[in-house]
Amino acid sequence: MRLAESFRSERFGAVRIHELQRVIELDSGMSAAAGSRIVGADALHAVESQMVIVVPCMNETRGVIEGVLSGIPHDCLIVLVSNSDRAPVDRYEIEAQTVEQYCRLAGRPAITVHQRDPGVAGAFKAAGLPELIDDSGLVRSGKGEAMLIGMALAAMSGRRYIGYVDADNYVPGSVHEYCKVYAAGLHLADSPYAMVRISWHSKPKLRDNRLFFSRKGRSSQITNEWLNRFLAEYSGFGTEVIATGNAGEHAMSLDLGLKLRLAGGFAVEPYEYMDLFEQFGGILESTSADVMANSVPVMQIETRNPHFHDNKGEEHVQGMRMQALNVLYHSPVTLPAIRQQILEFMIEQGALGPGQEPPRERIYPPVGTLDLDLLYDALDAEALSFRQPDGLAAAGMPASPPVDRARIPRRIM
Repeated sequence: MRLAESFRSERFGAVRIHELQRVIELDSGMSAAAGSRIVGADALHAVESQMVIVVPCMNETRGVIEGVLSGIPHDCLIVLVSNSDRAPVDRYEIEAQTVEQYCRLAGRPAITVHQRDPGVAGAFKAAGLPELIDDSGLVRSGKGEAMLIGMALAAMSGRRYIGYVDADNYVPGSVHEYCKVYAAGLHLADSPYAMVRISWHSKPKLRDNRLFFSRKGRSSQITNEWLNRFLAEYSGFGTEVIATGNAGEHAMSLDLGLKLRLAGGFAVEPYEYMDLFEQFGGILESTSADVMANSVPVMQIETRNPHFHDNKGEEHVQGMRMQALNVLYHSPVTLPAIRQQILEFMIEQGALGPGQEPPRERIYPPVGTLDLDLLYDALDAEALSFRQPDGLAAAGMPASPPVDRARIPRRIM
């Protein structure tokens, strides 16, 4: 894969945000050219074989799920975290069977689990995360909560990297490109604490009976603008460096991921930026001297495939925008001038009334504080939806357990 070279970056303490890079060639060969960087097949494979791809899923069709699975490179471990309906039709059962059949045909392992399984709630509570549980005794519904579950399962696999791919992607080729970009970006970052965030090339929409390839998302425009205002207020210089505030498709090293706090719901992706600024921005005291010494490169990469997915409506988009602004408003590192501007903007948008304050989003402790050995034991014993289909064993090959019990630390700090 060939990527455009990144010549500029913005620094915020130990966080180094690279300007947007483009995919120039999906399959580059090894011929060098000025202004670009090549990541060869061996380097891509080295990262993919250490990567877990988490697929948060909610009521997607079997055909769409099969397409997403088929786009994930063979050596990545698949983890599907579902919050789909269990009645009147058990849609999770259909999803789990789809994954199992796919693993058998492809000869690869996977993990599936349902977010609202009572056994999952009990396991996370016992492992040290009671904040994840709602008043009904189940894990809270929300994308951030699904991503947290996925990260915990990834940590138990013994692998080094985690990537996220939404389950509503209609183009298997774009899923495949995202995963390749994760591998390329993590290789080029060359840091134990790295993140790669995708900016899709276009998001097609049907207008007047023809496709219009929009370059900017309705939610990301707002989130990116305010995150860049946040940076500019500190530096005194305007910037547009952040182009991936709402990047659902993103990846990171688990060394970094296990230190991050995750927000609930759709606040999860923009809050990753804010948590980086809070923990490693040098404004607040950091408890991670090793991260501060190494720095945290954030690679932003624009892909070539269009991003076709389901249109969930204006209310969904507006909710994403406001959740992003909620976490920015309440961050302890947001300066008063930006906080006041956010307040005025939300009142103008009708999201708040005069005198009201934005609500606080739920922020969860890092997955690295959990007792992962206890978590696995409880999931294995009590979570009926927790499944580990192993296509390698079904094909008569040596089994490769998705969760490597020998490598689960008692407690990751």
